[in-house]
Amino acid sequence: MNGTLNKVLLIGHLGDEVKMHYFEGGNCIGRFPLATNEVYINKTTGEKITSTEWHNIVVRNKAAEICEKYLTKGDKIYIEGRIKSRQWQGEDGNTKYTTEIQVTEFTFLTTKKDTEVAAKQNFKGNEMESSKNTNFDDSNGNDDLPF
Repeated sequence: MNGTLNKVLLIGHLGDEVKMHYFEGGNCIGRFPLATNEVYINKTTGEKITSTEWHNIVVRNKAAEICEKYLTKGDKIYIEGRIKSRQWQGEDGNTKYTTEIQVTEFTFLTTKKDTEVAAKQNFKGNEMESSKNTNFDDSNGNDDLPF
């Protein structure tokens, strides 16, 4: 293979609300931590162990605004993106480093809105519809989703 590949696929839960940063010219980014879990059994003790890995997620422009509008802490999301490392000068004068996942595609798997709708309905044993069928129409009737 002559080329290289930088692709990340994650399914996890938001560890906090989406934090927005706006720039001159109208561009913006949203940042949030994403938790992924690995569960395994310790062979020596038989104890079930859960290991959590935290990822720094970065979403840009319209996608960031959609995430801010519909996602909240604890929601589950599927993310595709690429790993990006960057550095900057901290307030203390030291060079700081971070590794982020820059999102190229995403799908909401569960959102607070889904949970609220499910709580208001009486399912009587019926399966809840998947989140891809959820109506994300905003109050003025404009659908601002890119898909």
